[in-house]
Amino acid sequence: MTDFLSQLNSIVWGVPMLVLLLGTGLYLNICLRGLTLLRIGYAFRLLLKGGKSGDEGEIAPFKALMTSMSATVGTGNIAGVATAIGIGGPGALFWMWVTALIGLATKYSETVLSVNFREKDDQGNMCGGPMYFIKNGMGPKWRWLATAYAVFASIAAFGIGNTVQSNSVADALHASFNVPEALTAAVLAFFVAAVLLGGIKRISNVAAALVPTMAILYFLCALVIILVNIVHVPAVFGLVIESAFTGTAATGGFAGAAVWVAIRMGVARGIFSNEAGLGSGSIAHAAAQTDSPVRQGFFSMVGTFTDTLIICTLTGFVILLSGSWTGSAQGAAMTAEAFSTVLPVGSQLVAVALVLFAFTTLLGWSYYGEKSVEYLFGSKSILPFRVLWVIAVPLGAMVQLDLVWLIADTLNALMAIPNLIALIILSPVVVRLTREYIKNNKIR
Repeated sequence: MTDFLSQLNSIVWGVPMLVLLLGTGLYLNICLRGLTLLRIGYAFRLLLKGGKSGDEGEIAPFKALMTSMSATVGTGNIAGVATAIGIGGPGALFWMWVTALIGLATKYSETVLSVNFREKDDQGNMCGGPMYFIKNGMGPKWRWLATAYAVFASIAAFGIGNTVQSNSVADALHASFNVPEALTAAVLAFFVAAVLLGGIKRISNVAAALVPTMAILYFLCALVIILVNIVHVPAVFGLVIESAFTGTAATGGFAGAAVWVAIRMGVARGIFSNEAGLGSGSIAHAAAQTDSPVRQGFFSMVGTFTDTLIICTLTGFVILLSGSWTGSAQGAAMTAEAFSTVLPVGSQLVAVALVLFAFTTLLGWSYYGEKSVEYLFGSKSILPFRVLWVIAVPLGAMVQLDLVWLIADTLNALMAIPNLIALIILSPVVVRLTREYIKNNKIR
């Protein structure tokens, strides 16, 4: 199974997918005239002001962002970065940066379209995301594409948002605290079930409390390690840039990596981290109490920037500064080893961070999967989906890690295709709404 999925993964993450992902992002950047790169400061200022809520929606704009970030700030920031560097070399980190910078326009456009074309279900709750902006924005003849996205997203949720997360948590707690995987699986499933019963409002409340706290603590701990090794930072930065274009020779336990491997791993792990191009984050933003799709689009940019360009960069630099990437450790164990070089409780710290990151990701992605299933089968499918979601948590903790990552990567690619096609076709709508917002708010 692992061999088969490895071959399939190399196909779906081949040149056509990378061209489609990066090409769509570049196209949207051109259409928007670099707006997302030039206005990232405005996005952060808007966030600090708290945005302006509208009557429509279920949760505050900030909580919608935190729910979206709860799904992205997860194992991708800890295990994903380590996996990218462990296979693709230091250059993979550079291609994660490129993916994030280009992805700002992708994530912005997804959110603008999702809020603009959202609708209410039969229970009065807001529903949005790629399946809705495809259906409502592109017309009946494209409904098959909306259905395809919902199918891929509902299945992918169990990979990227469930089994990968519980598997990484069980592995980290067993390695750092010798906690049995079965115990971790049971406790994790219990707490996930307790939150899911409250729906999006309870999920957003938990996310709003946990995401900022854990992100700041992780940031501070990583910053301490970087400051201790500050004299080596320029050399590491140079290594990242050089390796991105020349590849990395074999050294220590690292087998070496060609440029193509660095690009493929950087883009794949970058997408896994910030989800720009998958369209999933826009499902949470569609629930925001806002009267402006563009304003919420700016909010969503903050998530991509913080997730990859800040948190993933910190993880990558800690790994490279410590030299753990040339050892035998893989995934989260590599990151734990790197933190332990300076902090006596570094391994335990990473384990706790990964538990919190993965827990919030389990919550955020449960909402994405739930809305995808609801699109396919109606609101009557929500409760059965939640039951299946909780059951999958302990199952994921028992599966081999390599197999789980391969499944998640493959499903991510299949999920991105309908979304990227829709973004290209509906880009004029994004441009029109953006120009109207800039004109009405007198933004220069």
